[in-house]
Amino acid sequence: MIRLNIMLLVAVLASALYLVHTQYESRRLFTELDRATVEARRLETEHQRLEVEKRAQATPLRVEKLAQGKLNMRTATPAITQYVADPLAGAKP
Repeated sequence: MIRLNIMLLVAVLASALYLVHTQYESRRLFTELDRATVEARRLETEHQRLEVEKRAQATPLRVEKLAQGKLNMRTATPAITQYVADPLAGAKP
C-alpha cells in the first residue's frame, strides 16, 4: 500500500511539474507572438511610408528637374538632334 501511495505521489508531482512547464512555455510563446505582431505592424507602417516616399521621389517633374540641374540634360529638339546611320545596315551577311 505504501509503495502504491509513493508511486501515485510521484506521478502527481511529475504531472504538476509538467503542467507548470507547459503553462510557462505557453506564456513565453504568447509573449513572443505578441512581440512579433507588434514588429509586423511597425514594419508594415514603415513599408507604407517608404512606398509613399518612393512615389513622391519618382514624379516626372522631379526627375526632369534633377536631369536638368544635376546632369545638365536638356530636351531634344530637331535643331540639336543628330541622326547617325548604321554602317552595317547596308551590308548583307
